[in-house]
Amino acid sequence: MTIYLDASASTKIDNEVLIEMRPFIEEEYGNAGSMHTSGLKAAHALNLSRKKIKEILNVDEVIFTSSGTESINLALKGYALKNKSKGNHIITTKIEHHAVLDTLEYLEKNGFEITYLDVEENGIINPKKIKEAIKENTILISVMHANNEIGTIQPIKEISKIAKGNNIIFHTDACQAGNSESLKDLDVDMLSLNGSKIYGPKGIGILCKKNSIRLEPLIHGGGQENKLRSGTENIPNIIGLAKALDIAQNNIGEYKKLSTLRDYFIQELLKIENTILNGDKNNRLPNNVNITFLNVEGEAILLMLDEKGIQASSGSACTSNSLDPSHVILALGMPYEAAHGSIRFTLTKDTTKEDINYVLKEIPEIIKKLRGISPVNLTLEEIKNV
Repeated sequence: MTIYLDASASTKIDNEVLIEMRPFIEEEYGNAGSMHTSGLKAAHALNLSRKKIKEILNVDEVIFTSSGTESINLALKGYALKNKSKGNHIITTKIEHHAVLDTLEYLEKNGFEITYLDVEENGIINPKKIKEAIKENTILISVMHANNEIGTIQPIKEISKIAKGNNIIFHTDACQAGNSESLKDLDVDMLSLNGSKIYGPKGIGILCKKNSIRLEPLIHGGGQENKLRSGTENIPNIIGLAKALDIAQNNIGEYKKLSTLRDYFIQELLKIENTILNGDKNNRLPNNVNITFLNVEGEAILLMLDEKGIQASSGSACTSNSLDPSHVILALGMPYEAAHGSIRFTLTKDTTKEDINYVLKEIPEIIKKLRGISPVNLTLEEIKNV
């Protein structure tokens, strides 16, 4: 038996998505740039997918990329490098995905000034901090829609108003938000999204932007994607992403019902002594449960859970090989020693209460066993006094 609770890392491709993709894997394999029947069929499918996504999200332009990470890189580097004559200051938060943080670190090494803002203890940014951080040379703000580790949902519309009122471009990483949050009419300037979190294929992402925004391309060559992302288009994955996004955005109400199961899971986990919920209790993704178990290593918990057929994560899948504690958990004010014990459970749309009860049956004994051999002995009171 396998209970998969790592939906924030990757999701199973929906069967409806596979059905739409299959003809362009097995039969229609032409290059969308070729001037023959097969190529024209591929180009037609590409154009239909782009049109569908524009309508779903109500955006001006859709650029297909290989991932959410590439989309973020194109948005941040592309805008900063193209518009450096307008200013060199960028604002973000300390809990962004590494795709944002590492990209901004690169820009920082190349003459840009970056302000990394603290979030509140509940993992949500206070929009006032963004307003106060704005300078005359601020050209870009990037704040994620929903956090990939603790699931907190940020006040995107409020931030957008602040950005717009100061003539600053606003980008949001919405990779985790596609299943449960309406992404239509967000009124952001640029939005990044990928397929692997919304029951679509891996290896495909999009950058949505307003027509007025000019970007410096990162990949040069054939001039595909309006000369912003050269390379032969991945037609099956593009079709899959469009279908997955259509399903996700039209079934938000159903997905939000996971919050009932999420709250039950949180309630029962917190009965284990010396445990902490990370992130806001209510303003979080309906499938996200991030818990710190004091005095144990997250990696050890994961290994023992895996032996029981339970698959979860200790943070972002993109940094799972790192032994460092999560930068997101540390940004909440958690001490270094405690941050090591954070586990992210993210439910899928197929997760049942029986699945959760099985986890609840196994995990107390795992925590007890690991604490019995741990050299650390922190308490909740000590954490609160840090």
